[in-house]
Amino acid sequence: MKQSMIVVALLALTAPAYAQLGGILNKAQKIQEAKGKFDDLNVSEEEERTIGEQVSAKIRQRFGVVQDPAIHKYVTLVGTLLAQQSERPNLAWTFIVLDTDGVNAFASPGGIVHITRGALGLITSEAELAGVLAHEVGHVAHKHAVNAIRKGKAVQLGANETLSSRGPFLDKIANKAYDIVLENKFDRNDEMDSDKVSLTLAEKAGYAPGKLADFLTRLDERNKDQPASNGLFASHPDTQARIEAIRKQAGTRNGAVVEARYKANVKYKPTPVTAIATVEDGASGLTGSTKAGDKKEDAKKEEEPKKKGFGLGGLKQAVAPEKQSAQVSASGGSRGVGPDRAAKGGSNPAPVKVSVSNADVAEFKRGVA
Repeated sequence: MKQSMIVVALLALTAPAYAQLGGILNKAQKIQEAKGKFDDLNVSEEEERTIGEQVSAKIRQRFGVVQDPAIHKYVTLVGTLLAQQSERPNLAWTFIVLDTDGVNAFASPGGIVHITRGALGLITSEAELAGVLAHEVGHVAHKHAVNAIRKGKAVQLGANETLSSRGPFLDKIANKAYDIVLENKFDRNDEMDSDKVSLTLAEKAGYAPGKLADFLTRLDERNKDQPASNGLFASHPDTQARIEAIRKQAGTRNGAVVEARYKANVKYKPTPVTAIATVEDGASGLTGSTKAGDKKEDAKKEEEPKKKGFGLGGLKQAVAPEKQSAQVSASGGSRGVGPDRAAKGGSNPAPVKVSVSNADVAEFKRGVA
């Protein structure tokens, strides 16, 4: 009966009214389709972790992992202490030390934070380490990588894809997230936001919040002669502006520095930026070429849009510092890649599994004084 009444009502519509109804229905359909396109990037926490694990696997393949449980446990204790103060303390937080002299740190979605042994060598205290790790925790806690993809509409469902089959779509997000994380492509607001998170978490954990600025000052001095954007925090906003903002926000607030414990646990020494072993031009993972020895193919690839690969073929050891500096300035500068980003990595990407309990973290926190 009701269906018949609807049919009669529709038949009774005048042509203009019918057209108007069709327009309303069409508009409603477009709104629903647009909502679907937005919802496709509302990833669940489980999906976020899956994306992060894919990103981490590629980062580990690119740089290798230090196979030392002791250094991983120390970094994990510092990182976990900070993550517990964050807005997402219940993520499966994982902290990984990458096997490269390059100074860098990378935050994968879902709670996987990487820091290089080169960064650990340049850091001088636990408070500085806390500042760097807390910055990366901030990127994860506020979902900066996934949100950057959403805001930029960098990944969307294809015409034949549906939300019920998200696997390939999530792979696309993971690939784009890898590019954002590896190249430090967070925008100014995200970087400044993570700086604020760093100050907050470091202070909550008992550390001196201003020590992040000390590390950035040392890093800025180290990179002053580099023609290309180079590694950790090298993207916008300008490092000096960030240092000033951090110092202003930290003010005169005090906290622990914990220099002695850091030096007892971290034995790495900083590698001069001119002496860093780099990935050879054309090696997969840097310019996209899989034929490291084919110079013609490499030159051709340089002229094409860059495509990131993840192999470790075609690596070479650094030569004398002065020659290495010239090589980095020419090849790295032409690609917008500094020596820290182009740094050679180790050969073993296997994660080092360590576990720390709440009791371990609580005991460790007693030493933050």
